[in-house]
Parts: sequence; C-alpha cells; structure tokens
Amino acid sequence: MEKTNQAFDEVITYCRAIYQAKMKDYGASWRVLRPSSLTDQIYIKAQRIRSIQEKGVQKIEEGIKPEFAGIVNYSIIALIQLEKGWSDGYMPDNEEAGHWYSEQANLAKRLMLDKNHDYGEAWRNMRISSLADIVLMKLMRIKQIEDRDGRTFVSEGVEANYLDIINYSVFALIKIFEEEKEKGV
Repeated sequence: MEKTNQAFDEVITYCRAIYQAKMKDYGASWRVLRPSSLTDQIYIKAQRIRSIQEKGVQKIEEGIKPEFAGIVNYSIIALIQLEKGWSDGYMPDNEEAGHWYSEQANLAKRLMLDKNHDYGEAWRNMRISSLADIVLMKLMRIKQIEDRDGRTFVSEGVEANYLDIINYSVFALIKIFEEEKEKGV
C-alpha cells in the first residue's frame, strides 16, 4: 500500500502541474461551468479514451495519459463547483484555486486509502480498459442523478461518484506510469 500511496502522490503532482499551467493561461475560467457541463466534459475525455483503445489508432497526438489527467482535473473542478457553486463573477487567484484543488485531491486520497485497505488493492489486477469503462459507468450514474436534480433512492450521490472517478483515473495513470518506467520511457 505504501507503493500506491507514493504513486498516488506522483500522479496528482503530474495532474496538478497541468492544472496550474492552465490556470496561468486561462485563470479560473472554469468557474463558469455548471456541474452538468463538467460531467459532459469528463464524458468526452472518457469516451475518447475508449475510442482510442477500441480503434488502436488516433489522429490527434495526445494519447490516453493526458486524457486521464484531464479527467482527474475536471473531476476535482467538479467537486470544487459542487462545494463552492459555479460563478460568473468570482474568480479565485492561482493560490486560492490551488488550495481548493489540494482539498479535493486530499479527500480523494483518503477515500483511496480506505478502499485500498478494504479491497486489498484489487485494482492492480485490472486492465486500463476496465478502469476507463468504470469511469464511463460512474459518469452515466452522475448524469442520471443530475437529471433527477440530485435525488437518489439508495445510492451514493454525485460527490462520491466524482471521487471514485478521480481514484480510478489515478489508478489508470499509475499503471501507465509503471508501464513507461518498465519500458524506460
């Protein structure tokens, strides 16, 4: 589990660097996005991953690694938006937005550690394609909940599904990073 703990931190560092670079380029323009728009944006990224995996060919240079990072970042942004509310006006500076990012990443990590304890790191025996499919399933669940104005009968809510999406995407990135290390990339 210590290996996963460290690998989780490495992946979040990678994702956060992308988030921070985009903050420098665009600021917190994402603050205008409603949660349903973020769900759709994440869906597009997950669907592209599946398409690349199915076709085995891609026409745009970016592969599945940056798409999984985008899913992590947009899921963190979605959690921020759920907590803070979306805004056409207030735009946090990079430091405050970075603090918000860290809070949500830490929540995801705590959940990952708890679930890894209970499930015994079963994800390590999963395929990256299965991790992508689970992300898509979680997104479909979120869409259903959003379409019912957040009401559920017995299921966990939107936030829990976003946290799971972050963790499954981090697991995929850990597997990708480990494969790259094995190949010397």
